[in-house]
Amino acid sequence: MDYQGTIRFTLLSQSNDEVTSKMPVEKGILNPFGIVNAGAIIWFADVTASVLLLENSNPQEGMKGFPLAININANLIGNAKSGNFFATSTYVKKGRTVSVVHTVVTDEKQNIIADVTTNHVLTQ
Repeated sequence: MDYQGTIRFTLLSQSNDEVTSKMPVEKGILNPFGIVNAGAIIWFADVTASVLLLENSNPQEGMKGFPLAININANLIGNAKSGNFFATSTYVKKGRTVSVVHTVVTDEKQNIIADVTTNHVLTQ
């Protein structure tokens, strides 16, 4: 069997302390039950947190200082079959080497989909 999917997101707002993004619920991220795959939700939270940590820099392959996730704690609370998910990432701790980010993923009705905390180390 061959499985294929596409995940996409749009950056909605970005400041030094918070990033908000949107991910459409589309066929390419649905599991066989017709709801969003847990991996897609975690990916969405992680990439939103990474945008916060990148602080307006343009990521490039092999760049120094990329915020590599070293720990992800995800509480998957809800799900959906359609619409959009929104993620908001804020700092728990902004460090020189290791930073901790809290991300909440919600649906269009502001129901919590996931509560995710990620630890990131800046690559050298």
